Amino acid sequence: MGIYTDLTNLMEKSIEAKLIVKRDRIYVWNRVLHLLGLDAAPLGDSEFDHKSEKPSTELEIPDILGRLIDDAVLRGTIGNVLEDKEALTANIMDCFLPQPSVIEGEFWQKYNQSPKEATDYFYQLSQNSNYIQVSRIRKNIHFKVETAYGVMDITVNLSKPEKDPEQIRRERQRKQDIGYPQCVLCKENEGYDGRTGHPARANHRIIRVPLLGEDWFLQYSPYVYYNEHSIVLSEEHRPMKISQTTFERLLAFTDKFPHYFIGSNADLPIVGGSILSHDHYQAGRYEFPMTQADDTFTFELNHFRNVSFSVLKWPMTVIRLRSHSRDEIVRAADHIRTTWKTYQDEEADIRAFSGKTPHNTITPIARIREELYELDLVLRNNRTSDKHPRGIFHPHEDVQHIKKENIGLIEVMGLAVLPGRLKDELEEIKQYLLGHKNDVPTLHNNWADSLKDRYGDIRGDKEAETTLKKELGQKFARVLEDASVFKERKEMERFIEVLNL
Repeated sequence: MGIYTDLTNLMEKSIEAKLIVKRDRIYVWNRVLHLLGLDAAPLGDSEFDHKSEKPSTELEIPDILGRLIDDAVLRGTIGNVLEDKEALTANIMDCFLPQPSVIEGEFWQKYNQSPKEATDYFYQLSQNSNYIQVSRIRKNIHFKVETAYGVMDITVNLSKPEKDPEQIRRERQRKQDIGYPQCVLCKENEGYDGRTGHPARANHRIIRVPLLGEDWFLQYSPYVYYNEHSIVLSEEHRPMKISQTTFERLLAFTDKFPHYFIGSNADLPIVGGSILSHDHYQAGRYEFPMTQADDTFTFELNHFRNVSFSVLKWPMTVIRLRSHSRDEIVRAADHIRTTWKTYQDEEADIRAFSGKTPHNTITPIARIREELYELDLVLRNNRTSDKHPRGIFHPHEDVQHIKKENIGLIEVMGLAVLPGRLKDELEEIKQYLLGHKNDVPTLHNNWADSLKDRYGDIRGDKEAETTLKKELGQKFARVLEDASVFKERKEMERFIEVLNL
């Protein structure tokens, strides 16, 4: 298959995906020819067929793009470097996309029919334009595991490409002090060509969503971890902050998009997300394991009679609030937040401050369910100690061979995002359990030995894989237990007493 056939197939696949219409084909063809450093095919060349009605390949858009990029590298149009390939891919797909105002207009026109129709349109567009890296996401390993807290979702993240040596060299050499865009979440990334150390976003589009008198923007994550994994970002580049306004804004979003949950990472290091410099939330249409968690017990707060409260049967410390009244549930949530910010319990190892440095904060999640507003408040504390230098309420050393990164919003809700290194490491542990030659990494030795002791002789790949998946799920539950601020019910009850003072 020649380059012009690939290009023809990309045109037809894009028409099929409704990125462009037939009228646009010649214009887009010429723009992509220029980007690829190609001249027009000779007249009469059978591979160059503007009149084709159907693509002559089963390859999808990302696969065809990969072929075009490989050809560009071979011809020397671009270097064989990750950032060059990413930038050309994004610029090619930008040729197939309307201006942001057109997409935003279409979104809100569909929204007038139904919010679901609007997000369906934008999510599909983001996939078809290759902004959402569908072909890479398919590489991720997904499975579910039953635990004492219900079913947990496990993902081994293989979607983000490894940086090649040339990319690393460039980033070291070109230490640029460029403040535009200020970070990867800023609205100024829309259409940005990228630079060394900052991803190409030529095919990136965002939707302006007014919330409480401010402009916020909806986009999808390029590497979605769950269905319709979206990011809702502040127009202003400002630090993350959990406040009463956060609760108001989250619930205002659920009013606009009742089929989506929305939540925020905590606003402190260790217990926060990877980007604390830009105020943003994560949303989507997915039911996380925590959503279905049962109540351990219910309780009342004296001044909030129209709100129901419960503590969830969950490895982390979660208070669930439910109410028909948006105003009252917001006030109740903020009462819990402000009380928790200064709460101390030496017996539970909870200290709110070290000097003037705060440690207590909240990871909030909002949804509408059964016609009620629902807010889950996950209590967090980021204090460290000599025994736990990464965090007292953080995965402890004996589980860090599985997960040592921050426990953010997604993990809090029961979806493990585990490092890609585990794919090969788990294979070595499997070979060990089967009694075959192996190279189990040192960090897994204790775990592998304990599995061998407990399970004895394991027969066959399937049994070994099932065992490893089950045990990985139990490890993840332990990771979340370590992040829980209250380990016993009596500790939670002491906090409730303070809430009712």
